[in-house]
Amino acid sequence: MTLENLWTITMVYCMECGKELSEDARYCSKCGASVKPSEWEEFQVSADDLIGRVKELVAEGNVSRLIVRNERGDTLLEIPVTVGVIGALFVPYLAALGAVAALATRCTIAVERRVPV
Repeated sequence: MTLENLWTITMVYCMECGKELSEDARYCSKCGASVKPSEWEEFQVSADDLIGRVKELVAEGNVSRLIVRNERGDTLLEIPVTVGVIGALFVPYLAALGAVAALATRCTIAVERRVPV
């Protein structure tokens, strides 16, 4: 499996509504949720390796969200990853990833990781 780590960016987004926030924000100005900083990492993978790489990332345990994009940067699938998503609840996402892999040749996986506080 060939992976190219493109970059790591520290960004702060509300985990509840997705609003971009300032780095010093403690609460979301849109929905009022408590804000915890996150770190984003992107990987380019071939469509054949997409499902396997997503399974690896979920198994790492510190991932809170995955976004799969095509070559043009269009979002194809967004997966919220929580402890409860592992197992039977994750199966529909894997089926959707299979459909995405059939339509794309290369994909970018954006990974949001929780930053330890």
